[in-house]
Amino acid sequence: MTTLAEGATALRPSRDLWTPIELLVLGAIWGGSFLFMRVAAKDFGPLPLVGVRLVSGVAILLPFLWRARARITRAHWPRFALIGALNSAIPFTLFAWGAERAPAGIGAIANSMTVLFAALVAFVVFREQIGRRRGIALVVGFIGVVILASGRIAGENVMGAAIAGSIASLCYGFSINLTRHWLSDIPPSAGVAGTLSCATLMAAPFAAATRPAAPIPAVSWLAATALGVLCTGIAYWLFFRLIQRVGSARASTTTYLVPIFGVAWGWLLLGETPTLTMVASAVLILGSVILSQREPKRV
Repeated sequence: MTTLAEGATALRPSRDLWTPIELLVLGAIWGGSFLFMRVAAKDFGPLPLVGVRLVSGVAILLPFLWRARARITRAHWPRFALIGALNSAIPFTLFAWGAERAPAGIGAIANSMTVLFAALVAFVVFREQIGRRRGIALVVGFIGVVILASGRIAGENVMGAAIAGSIASLCYGFSINLTRHWLSDIPPSAGVAGTLSCATLMAAPFAAATRPAAPIPAVSWLAATALGVLCTGIAYWLFFRLIQRVGSARASTTTYLVPIFGVAWGWLLLGETPTLTMVASAVLILGSVILSQREPKRV
């Protein structure tokens, strides 16, 4: 992978014009994943939906794993399994469970905590400095989650969905750090293909055991397939393509767009009007994420 300086030198101005567009598209796709879960989860159930998502997503990424097979050792597979559980199998299930119970925007907003949890895990587990700015950001972000969980919508389990989304984001925080420490010796696209493959094998028995008895409507099949092919396979490919071209710091800014699109798609396509608590929590969580990413001024 090239350094940021090398990437900036290699980029042609005309090509770099596409980067903001690709970041916007990626934010829209990942924001849409919460819409697709909201549509499909009620018919599939969380575990079968995750099974369909993983199978259709990993099919897109397996060629990257095959291409890098010479660099994959026996030691990589236990790492793929643990990261696959933390980065896919568990959080996908938690988000799908939440999507059965609350508007799409709830999970999308909670997902924004991933950046802050990644910093917290790096501090607690890997003894990396967190700094005062990120410490304040963590506190503000957690306040945002509390506000989000306190929301009340008739017939919806907002608190459960917010807690599930926060636990899923904590899993992402662990997986980001483990990926950085354990899989830096292989191409990122091969790493995510390996972790998704293991996650698929882990989720398959649970998905089969809980498969719904009633027929699945066509719209839910379309949503589940889009969740896997578009929001998992293609989105991961696009994300790692961006990382290789512009660096992880710039690529990760798409995190700011996911809750915006998650709430917007739910509003436009499902009629899920954002509540005051959703708006307030989104402002606090996104503000804390932006604060945590800003570099301190050098004197």
